[in-house]
Amino acid sequence: MTHVYDVLTEHRSIRKYKQEPVDEKHLEMILRAAQAAPSSVNGQQWSIILVKDQEKKDKLASLTGDQSWVAEAPVFLVFVADYNRAKLAAKKNDNELKITESVESIMVASVDVGLAAGNAIAVAESLGYGIVPIGGVRREPEEVIELLELPQYVYPIVGLCIGIPESKEEKKPRLPLQAVVHNEAYNKDQMIDIDVYDDIIHNYLLERSAGKKDTNWSKQLSDLYSRVYYPKVYPSLKKQGFDNDK
Repeated sequence: MTHVYDVLTEHRSIRKYKQEPVDEKHLEMILRAAQAAPSSVNGQQWSIILVKDQEKKDKLASLTGDQSWVAEAPVFLVFVADYNRAKLAAKKNDNELKITESVESIMVASVDVGLAAGNAIAVAESLGYGIVPIGGVRREPEEVIELLELPQYVYPIVGLCIGIPESKEEKKPRLPLQAVVHNEAYNKDQMIDIDVYDDIIHNYLLERSAGKKDTNWSKQLSDLYSRVYYPKVYPSLKKQGFDNDK
């Protein structure tokens, strides 16, 4: 139990990897751990696209916003929401697939993906690999869908770089526990001192970037959330069969 706790609480994102392959037995362990995660109604509304081909990783690095670590990681996993199997199950039983007409389908699949990815991350890190999740697979979703040949009712949710770390970054400070845990009900008066946490993150970013990144938590967050930063998600979801307007 101590080992599991230590692995989880020592997590940090790794973006520099040694040019060494991921051991195939380890990779199978990572994938099997992902598959062992719980899912809503045992629907297993997710799949993984395993990418090792360098040309394809290069393309994905570009599509995710020129994230070079996607190309450099020996293994890149793309976790996708997957109702294609549910569609086949519906056809076999002379039923219609209606869930994809509701935003509930996206919530269910995203939770399933998160649980599976969390298992994969924990096992990868326990084996000594470094990882970093890549939400940028949703930046140019239609091109990612075409590249990975995703059928209707399948949609990219998050990517995951896996490789042997070339260096170990400092662990990013989290919000205090009392800021995110509420007893019995949400307490909106249970606010953190944002100034204090901003100072902590500001110092962390300055040190990590050798003085180049002069910002803080609230500035980064508010700038990012002042716009819809992946505006192509909604229209591309509809094209993939997730017609949530109905």
